[in-house]
Amino acid sequence: MSASAGEGPRPSGAAIADAARAVEPSLRPHVLETGIELSSALGTRTGATVLLKLENTQRTGSFKARGALSKLLALGQAERARGVVTASSGNHGLALAWAGKALGVSVEVHVPLGASPAKLSRITALGADLRIEGQDGLDSELAARSVAAESGRAYVSPYNDRDVIAGQGTIGVEILRALAGEPPLDALFVALGGGGLVAGIASVLKEAWPDLEVVACSPANSAVMAESVRAGRILEMRSEPTLSDGTAGGIEPDSITFGLCRELVDRYPTVGEEEIAAAMRHVLEVEHTLIEGAAAVPVAALLREGGAHRGRRVAVVLCGANVSLDTLRTVLSAGT
Repeated sequence: MSASAGEGPRPSGAAIADAARAVEPSLRPHVLETGIELSSALGTRTGATVLLKLENTQRTGSFKARGALSKLLALGQAERARGVVTASSGNHGLALAWAGKALGVSVEVHVPLGASPAKLSRITALGADLRIEGQDGLDSELAARSVAAESGRAYVSPYNDRDVIAGQGTIGVEILRALAGEPPLDALFVALGGGGLVAGIASVLKEAWPDLEVVACSPANSAVMAESVRAGRILEMRSEPTLSDGTAGGIEPDSITFGLCRELVDRYPTVGEEEIAAAMRHVLEVEHTLIEGAAAVPVAALLREGGAHRGRRVAVVLCGANVSLDTLRTVLSAGT
């Protein structure tokens, strides 16, 4: 069993890659092997060969199903019987509720004020207990960890856990399988929140393609990990409202993803809210697939850089599609 931060040595990218490859066969019966599609429209606008990894079509509507299931499979029978506690801005809680229902594990989810009502209703529909706690995602994480410790239940971090990160890393395993026999990727654009997604994927892909440029993208309104890496330590920062609610919020002060991001990520661009909204509209109108704000962040970053990637092979991870109707109406009306 793997541990969260503060419980044992910090994992390297190589260790995460090994864990991702090991867990991938166990996840395969439960999660979807999502498609990789060529985007001719993004290719025309950037001069690059642009591939989209469609995690927005994953179970529960986001990549989070992988990490949640990976963690529950790593727990012992006694731990599963006691149930688990987590904190989430929505997608991770939804994924853990789904995984808990599939494996017969009770789940308690702590969310901050302002979490998406659409996501919260789906969490409760899957049978999880819901607790609204704090103004920021970090507030919810600290409260959930305390409740888990007091009750003797396992805490399942949305990002600060080896098993969770390894689960997200199975996306990298799938990318390598899908592109076997093709030239390697030159760049990978991924949304950056707590760092679990980019750390998992990059650990696998950089082992196969050492020259891969990993670009971790944040909304300017909540770029805690990016600013922390620049500062050389995890910062305490409050986030402004953002369409990218799936990446918003603070980071636990001892998060193992901090070191992994420093090891594996090459650049940390940020994008504004109008750019995120425009990217959401582009993907819906031109690529004909629905994405949420977090998934639009790396698309927006790529579009801003335009011709800088001319002639390169670039992949963009569309990490989720859980957007409320109200938010979608707002985004669409702003483009008219």
